[in-house]
Amino acid sequence: MEILNSVEEIKKFIKDNRISMLYFSSNSCSVCVDLFPKIQELLKQYPKAKFAKIEIDSLPAVAGTFSVFTLPCILMFIDEKEIIREARFISIMELKEKIERYYSLI
Repeated sequence: MEILNSVEEIKKFIKDNRISMLYFSSNSCSVCVDLFPKIQELLKQYPKAKFAKIEIDSLPAVAGTFSVFTLPCILMFIDEKEIIREARFISIMELKEKIERYYSLI
């Protein structure tokens, strides 16, 4: 898991990885803090997917660039195309089903 600190780093991360998952959060968001370890644990099942965390507090421009208006937010990209977008109330089971659907095709 990487922590990305600029819009350029995020775009490079998406470009350099066939499957990339971005976790947008804030230190002031208690749901973000609680959900993060669960997402990390879930993604251990998908070794081809690369995972990165973005702290919106330090990168407010990222919110507009990626249309992230509520937290937490998870974006999954395959070959630089956004495939999954989950935000606010994220069900781990539903997210797992969605990831498996696309992951199995690769």
